[in-house]
Amino acid sequence: MKALIIEDEKAAVRNLKALLKEVSPSTEVIDVIDSVRDAVAWFGTHQRPDLVFLDIHLADGSSFEIFDHVRIPAPVIFTTAYDEYALKAFKVNSIDYLLKPIGAADLRQALAKFEELHKAPDPGESLASLVRSMQRHERFKTHFLIPYKGDKLIPLAVSQVQYFCIADGTTRAVISASESYVLPHTLDELAERIDPDQFFRANRQYLISRHAVRDIDLWFNNRLSINLRVPTEGKILVSKLRVNDFKTWFAGYK
Repeated sequence: MKALIIEDEKAAVRNLKALLKEVSPSTEVIDVIDSVRDAVAWFGTHQRPDLVFLDIHLADGSSFEIFDHVRIPAPVIFTTAYDEYALKAFKVNSIDYLLKPIGAADLRQALAKFEELHKAPDPGESLASLVRSMQRHERFKTHFLIPYKGDKLIPLAVSQVQYFCIADGTTRAVISASESYVLPHTLDELAERIDPDQFFRANRQYLISRHAVRDIDLWFNNRLSINLRVPTEGKILVSKLRVNDFKTWFAGYK
């Protein structure tokens, strides 16, 4: 396995290398980088490593800035002396978050997680699933600030929204029959950012709130037609394949 270390503390680099030699002798450290600028340049000119160890505080700034400039196409294990960045770390390609001083047991567990990903039939999908699972532990979006008439922002609580929908390429948050707002997000983005315990992706057009559901009709071909407490432009149909998912979600099971 080829590993890249992005770390600006020489003592931390020595410790990590020693631990890797102890825990995973076959791991080759292909390079050590100590700044955001050099990391951005490195990923632009080198082939992807198998794994990246990434400190959060680097010589010239936060390592999260790297993700603003380049895509890191490898799993990342964050290393830091601070725990307040854990939630933010799991928004990127992170598989673990190790607090300094790193111990052999913690590193061994992180590498075991990495190995499990690579044993899967589709490592890329397994990593994506792991990241999505980790993201469940972050805080979900609770409010939006909606631009209004060019010089004003209207606060909108997610709890007010009956459903999100997309029509003619525009995403709307519907509050009532007479009140809705255009949002600069896709439904896919919204589905990732708001609490899935409260909102269900019924189909490609609708993301609905549990408290908005009035009743449910059994529909053709074992589908469901969801009727909300506020009017919708068309029927909200749940496919046969997603009926059980909807029932489980609505019943509130984890």
